[in-house]
Amino acid sequence: MVCRANKDVGEELSRLQYALELIRTAESRGGLSFNFKNDARKIAQAHEETKKDNDFIYHARVPEAKALAPIGKAALARPLPVPEKFSSSGPELFEALLPVSVSQALQKFDVRKSEIVNGEIAKLRHQSQLLNGFLTSLNLPAALEDTTGSTLPQSIKDKAKSVRDKGGIQAIEKLINDLPILLERNQEILSECERMLREEEESDTQLRAQFQERWTRTPSDKLNASLKNTGSKYRQIIANATNADGIVRELLSQPNDAALQGGVPTGSPTASNSPSVVRLRQLMDQVEAIRAEREVMESQLKDSTMDMKPKFLAALTQDGSINEQALSVEMLGESLGPLQKQVAESISRQEALVRDIQEANSAFCQEKQSKGGNTRESALVDLAAAHDTYMELTANLQEGTNFYNGTNFYNDLTQILLSYQNKLSDFCFARRTEKEELVKDLQQSIINKPTQPTPTPPSHHAAAKATQPPPRPPPPATTASAPATGAAVHPTPYPMMPQGMPQPHMTYPGYPQYPGYAPYPAVPMPTVYNPYAQPAGYPPGPPQYQPYPQYPQPRQQYGDYPYPRQQ
Repeated sequence: MVCRANKDVGEELSRLQYALELIRTAESRGGLSFNFKNDARKIAQAHEETKKDNDFIYHARVPEAKALAPIGKAALARPLPVPEKFSSSGPELFEALLPVSVSQALQKFDVRKSEIVNGEIAKLRHQSQLLNGFLTSLNLPAALEDTTGSTLPQSIKDKAKSVRDKGGIQAIEKLINDLPILLERNQEILSECERMLREEEESDTQLRAQFQERWTRTPSDKLNASLKNTGSKYRQIIANATNADGIVRELLSQPNDAALQGGVPTGSPTASNSPSVVRLRQLMDQVEAIRAEREVMESQLKDSTMDMKPKFLAALTQDGSINEQALSVEMLGESLGPLQKQVAESISRQEALVRDIQEANSAFCQEKQSKGGNTRESALVDLAAAHDTYMELTANLQEGTNFYNGTNFYNDLTQILLSYQNKLSDFCFARRTEKEELVKDLQQSIINKPTQPTPTPPSHHAAAKATQPPPRPPPPATTASAPATGAAVHPTPYPMMPQGMPQPHMTYPGYPQYPGYAPYPAVPMPTVYNPYAQPAGYPPGPPQYQPYPQYPQPRQQYGDYPYPRQQ
């Protein structure tokens, strides 16, 4: 198409001819798998038309296919610059992808920042608690409102109203009475944990006393110190949850101001415009200003954000490494330095303010000269302390209570105690396994310990042994007596048994014999199987019969046979 547009008929004809050769080769090689008939028909038709036009009109020279210029590359797509964000609808998938060194530096920076922020907030809260405790001990600012000596101060009324709005002592009792089963379950779990720790420590102490210096493993009281502290904390939480309302149980049980006023003794009135009262009110205003400033400083510390990613990336690109400590300390000093300075100034101002309050309160107390002044002051202090305790207890219960899906403080505490119990079980199992292995090794070492050599006997033992008489000689061996020499040895008519073998049957005595008569032959006994007898051979010839005796033969004595032998 390009050659036709450029009126280059010769090149067009050459390319069509080359394309026709290629399509025929493809048809021959492709076989039935590919169908090139349509393409081949189109190429052949275009080749014929172009050749016809060239032969009759243009007469252009047709170059060889090898001499043609290669076909140029067509731009299928136009390249575009890489955008900063590929998708504007959602967050980038690899936006948070960072080098490992940068990621580790950011984690260390977050740890440093959290330590500083938490430390400064802890300082502020600790100082605020000290200030509140100091003012409560002086009954301030309630003592400034009690100038008449007969009515309740407005601050006491406000505190009593806030307690009643939160449900009073009944709300705390309801929370406690509704959860006796879970509370008992928590106490059982905690008692079981304490028992496991106690038994493991007692076992370690007993084995250490038994093996002494050979018991080389770490003592249990050092390893389980943190576990014991955690258990004590949980025990204290349960105790506070059940007994912390004792202070406010009697003082806040009445729902009206008349009951509170009746429980507070009267005192002498004090001038509301006296110098000491005016001074104390000014100091109380400064206390409220410090509290407000600390709330603002605490929120600023919590909300402080610093993006160290660009600095760490730039340092890694420029130097090839990141000096995290130097960069973090510099950035934290710039961002949190002013807040740390404000915290220090607030603490120093509080120390000076406490001294001024103490001096002004001393002057204020000297103006109150009455019998009931001290008693009334003590009652008001107790009421203020009871209110603070109630609010603290209510806040703790509200923080620990989760009404979503019916869960509550004790359920959460149950899960925490179960996790604590699992940790203790793992600890005790590991210690028991270690104990068994160590005991086994110690027992094996005791067994394999070589015995001490036998001590050499003294010399006098050897002399005593030499003087002993020789042992008695053994008795002489008995031999079987030989047969009488006068007796003739004749072969027996039956096979002889080997000497020492058992007899096949017992021997019966023969018939009685009379002198001058031949004895009766013995009664033959039934033959039984004798495993020791030799089988009898066949007779070599016919049996020989003995002749009748003419005279009685004299009786002969045989020592070995119970009856006379037949001749």
